[in-house]
Amino acid sequence: MDITGNETVARAADIIIGKPLAILGLLLTGLVIRWVLHRLVDRLVAQADHGMLPVNRFSRGGRGGQTSARDAVTATRRVQRAKTMGDLLKSIVTGILVAIFGTMMLSELNVNIAPIIASAGIIGLALGFGAQSLVKDFLSGIFMIFEDQYGVGDVVDVGEASGTIEAVSLRVTRLRDLNGTVWYVPNGEILRVGNMSQNWSRAVVDVSVAYREDLARVQRVLREVAHDLWEDEDYKGIVIEEPEVTGVEMLNPDSVSLRVLLKTAPMEQWGVARELRQRIKARFDHEGIEIPLPQRVIWHREEKAAEAEEAGVAPATAVEADEARTGA
Repeated sequence: MDITGNETVARAADIIIGKPLAILGLLLTGLVIRWVLHRLVDRLVAQADHGMLPVNRFSRGGRGGQTSARDAVTATRRVQRAKTMGDLLKSIVTGILVAIFGTMMLSELNVNIAPIIASAGIIGLALGFGAQSLVKDFLSGIFMIFEDQYGVGDVVDVGEASGTIEAVSLRVTRLRDLNGTVWYVPNGEILRVGNMSQNWSRAVVDVSVAYREDLARVQRVLREVAHDLWEDEDYKGIVIEEPEVTGVEMLNPDSVSLRVLLKTAPMEQWGVARELRQRIKARFDHEGIEIPLPQRVIWHREEKAAEAEEAGVAPATAVEADEARTGA
């Protein structure tokens, strides 16, 4: 208009040059923002590839191939899940940018975008009220996957249910307990997770002996049995640290409890604990160390009645008095 002084030419130039340049500028801006956000997602995925916990380094040889294979499987699972989450986040970012910049481009073409914005607001409001639990499940699933809290094959305790993870999705986690029951747990309902198979595990074995036993001798025997298990070639790479006998753990009414701790490879703690108990039982039998049975004191009414008769007291009264005194 300033150059030609012709309104028609100015309006044509605006249609031919101005609006295409504006749309092209919006398109380039959207592509740049998309590229930056995708790079950010890639960096997050690269961090998630390494997991939240360091890879366990076993201090002994032996079955190193098995532990290396287990670590390789865990790393592969982590990479796959991180890549899946990265693709999902990239798709979400692309969808949001397309909606925003697409609306701005329509505005440049003189399209009334007020109904579009109003519709988006109504849809967002409806989703906010009607899908709160769904959004909560998805957000919880995203953080669980990124933080590598658990994965397929892990043994976990999620509160109401515990068992082996069979499948993990953004909305729900599926696990099977010891009885074979399959549990479907929404991710948003999981308030805390106990993972019993991540990096390493620990076998805790409590052993009870009679009060008359020499506790120093019992601890020495337990150390020898645990050390023999540690040195066993079949358990190299499974028991990954020298076992520890912590000493007297509890004084029970009829026995003294001592505790043995063994650090094991993931998901090996139950088998190691069973083997250790079996060896302890055999060694105790050999050493003559008593594993006590529950003991009870039994009062016979016939004896009390005879004593009462000799004392010149009615039998029923004597028994009742004895019961009142002893709480029997």
